Amino acid sequence: MRLLQNILIGTFLFSTLNTQAATPTKPIGLRTEYLENPIGLDNTHPRLTWMLNDARRGAKQTAYQVFVGTDSAEVSRGKGGDWATTKIASANILATYSGRALQPFKKYYWKVDVWDKDGQRSASAVSSFEMGMLKMTNWKGTWISDEQGVNVKPAPYFRTTFGTGKKVKSARAYIAVAGLYELYINGEKIGNHRLDPMYTRFDRRTLYVTYDVTKNIMAGKNAIGVLLGNGWYNHQSTAVWDFDKASWRNRPTFCFDLRITYEDGTFETVRSSEQWKTSFSPITLNSIYTAEHYDARLDQPGWNTINFDDTKWKPAFARPVPSQNVTAQVLHPVRNVEEIPAKTINKLEDGAVVFDLGRNISGVTKFTVKGKEGTVIRLKHGERLSKNGHVDLSNIDLHYRPTDDKDPFQVDIFTLSGKGEETFMPKFNYKGFQYVEVTSSEPIELSTKSLTGYFMHSDVPPAGKVNSSNPTINNIWYATNNSYLSNLFGYPTDCPQREKNGWTGDAHIAAETGLYNFDGITVYEKWLADHRDEQQPNGTLPSIIPTAGWGYEWGNGPDWTSTIAIIPWDIYMFYGDTKILKDNYENITRYVNHINDLYPTGLTTWGLGDWVPVKSVSPVEVTSTAYYFADVTIAGKIAGILGNKADQQKYIALANKIKKAFNDKYLNEQTGNYNKGLQTELAVPLYWGLVPDAFRAKIAARLAERVKADNYHLDVGILGGKAILGALSDNGYPDVAYKIASQETYPSWGWWMVNGATTLYENWNIDAKHDISLNHIMFGNIGAWLYSGIAGIKPDERQPGFKNVILQPNFVPGLDQFTAEHASPYGKIVSSWKRNGDAVEYSVTVPANTSAEITFPVSGGKKAWLDGKAVSGIYHVAAGSYQFTIK
Repeated sequence: MRLLQNILIGTFLFSTLNTQAATPTKPIGLRTEYLENPIGLDNTHPRLTWMLNDARRGAKQTAYQVFVGTDSAEVSRGKGGDWATTKIASANILATYSGRALQPFKKYYWKVDVWDKDGQRSASAVSSFEMGMLKMTNWKGTWISDEQGVNVKPAPYFRTTFGTGKKVKSARAYIAVAGLYELYINGEKIGNHRLDPMYTRFDRRTLYVTYDVTKNIMAGKNAIGVLLGNGWYNHQSTAVWDFDKASWRNRPTFCFDLRITYEDGTFETVRSSEQWKTSFSPITLNSIYTAEHYDARLDQPGWNTINFDDTKWKPAFARPVPSQNVTAQVLHPVRNVEEIPAKTINKLEDGAVVFDLGRNISGVTKFTVKGKEGTVIRLKHGERLSKNGHVDLSNIDLHYRPTDDKDPFQVDIFTLSGKGEETFMPKFNYKGFQYVEVTSSEPIELSTKSLTGYFMHSDVPPAGKVNSSNPTINNIWYATNNSYLSNLFGYPTDCPQREKNGWTGDAHIAAETGLYNFDGITVYEKWLADHRDEQQPNGTLPSIIPTAGWGYEWGNGPDWTSTIAIIPWDIYMFYGDTKILKDNYENITRYVNHINDLYPTGLTTWGLGDWVPVKSVSPVEVTSTAYYFADVTIAGKIAGILGNKADQQKYIALANKIKKAFNDKYLNEQTGNYNKGLQTELAVPLYWGLVPDAFRAKIAARLAERVKADNYHLDVGILGGKAILGALSDNGYPDVAYKIASQETYPSWGWWMVNGATTLYENWNIDAKHDISLNHIMFGNIGAWLYSGIAGIKPDERQPGFKNVILQPNFVPGLDQFTAEHASPYGKIVSSWKRNGDAVEYSVTVPANTSAEITFPVSGGKKAWLDGKAVSGIYHVAAGSYQFTIK
């Protein structure tokens, strides 16, 4: 497998971070709610964040002042009509709006002035945010659909026309949907989002999206078109999770307001109503789970334009509001992020044609062809090929329970109109695949240009970069990121083909990998709101979130549903923002209190255990109790941060009780061993802090011995896989961890790479008979470990959000060079080392307004040198770039 050097998706991020000037300080990267100039916000106290552009050593912010108002010119001049703070002596780069009450639909401008280390003041450019509905009573439109039932397959069109008699100053479209949609004005699709709105528990929270459509409104007559898809709301395909039986299942519906502001200051709202017209579209079947069918003979050209004749269309039908919580979608949306041309084409003897994209992705294909009217083309998407060259779905369709043969798994069906060159790309579906097998009822001519793949996922900005002298490590990092993104669609999933479910265990295992590599806070905040929607009064959470009800009875427990505690804590550590702690604290405590009620001894057997192990099976009680301990520990820490001293003491005491019960049962103090001494049994207690301080060295040594006895190969499932590398590298054995991570024989991540993987797999054994998806993220914590275990970049719990950067690099044998970069909230952190003979050159970049605490891995009498002077112990540096030599 060739080295994949063009890392990730085109040009790497850090655009604002690579333009740093030496002086003067400049506040840059202004964002509201972690988005650039967002519109349609409902949060009446939005968070305003920025960073400093200052590469000087010791660069820092000593004070700041924020200005917010509705007049951009006034704000630019340092006047905040709605909020102006005093000069605040603080290094904070996050301010929560606390000014005059924000009004619906209004656009606000803001800037920040900062004072640098020398007391020099500088101003940012002006940024903006715009409020949305704020409350449901501000909607003018009626929820509408057609009068069809849930089992009717064709997707519905809706349209209306309206006129403008005055000059338009601005126009905003607000659309709330149960299901999926595409919005058109005057024939043009609005926006580049895919699969909007994001999936939620529809009867408890419904999302709306806002668009600036000022440029789309014409003088005179205009037309609006809406196409609705089923999504998870009307799940017509049948699988083991019973989404087709959801209590909230219904025909897709939407509510729409087009708010037009005229130059004379007046405004009007064009709204959805029963006067809109509706008709079936050419999409004859759409399933988020299986595929999409399109009959081009049913096209209605111009259906979303002003001159279309809709006299044969029926009036729309009013529907109840799906939920009593219609709120703004505020996150990085799903998009077609990367276009991937077909790499090869193979024509089989039976007439089938198989396209290979050269890599495994989540997404769709665009297919272009000419053919006779009525020609039926089937496009089967899969991850692997059978020996005869056909696409093989047997590894990913095992949970599908079709009631007939009309909805085949991952097979798009395209019926041609016969009107020249025709193109089809699904609108309301995505798949996991590398290969596409095309069959046709009539002869068609195909080439590699006939089919193009689109890698779809939540379009979170890249925030990390890794490069090393070991091609296998580079490929593992690349594959891990591909799997992470393939499983991010407004919520983290397990796989993009077989399930598309928000499995909680997979998500918390991969959370740090995601946060090192991507700016994902907006998606995680949305998903934690899904947790709050799904949590039962007693604290129980389902194993998949969102859910239609499946997962409360199986697959949950602390080893999986610890997402409610672990992910808020991870977000806090990476961003230093307490909002996610405040939002979820009651849910976290309700959850751990429930486990305490069920398992008063402190030990719990509730959970799935170390899923998909290599060979050895550890007790569920070991892994689930470790996660229970982690959750309670986090609850205690959050209580302290939020000032709840009583809860802090309560959960510290409970954590100590769990720790004692665990060690009383499983720790053999004479041998320094846990239970049978399996890799998972040793790694998990080390990683989550259950090992008493006096025994950490013994347990770490025992784990290193166990790994050596296993020939430096893995013998873990996903919970042991999360823990083992960090347990070793954080406790004196980074060389052993690297030997595991860099293996290229079974079982290992490298074994997948040398066998052609471009994503991570579900099973160490690539020839296994089950659990053999080729695009899973549940073994993905190695992506985080490359940053923390080799580059040594870690957040500091005492100063989270990388306000102080912990740097503990490990110059492991067998590796000549390693570089990791991470775009923290303060700017880019770089930890880079390379060998130069017997010496190691170590380069560090610490962002402005932060500091770093560096621990050098010195041994054998070597010392670290900076600017010709020896440094020793834990070395503290202020912001800036540094070149150390270890010799």
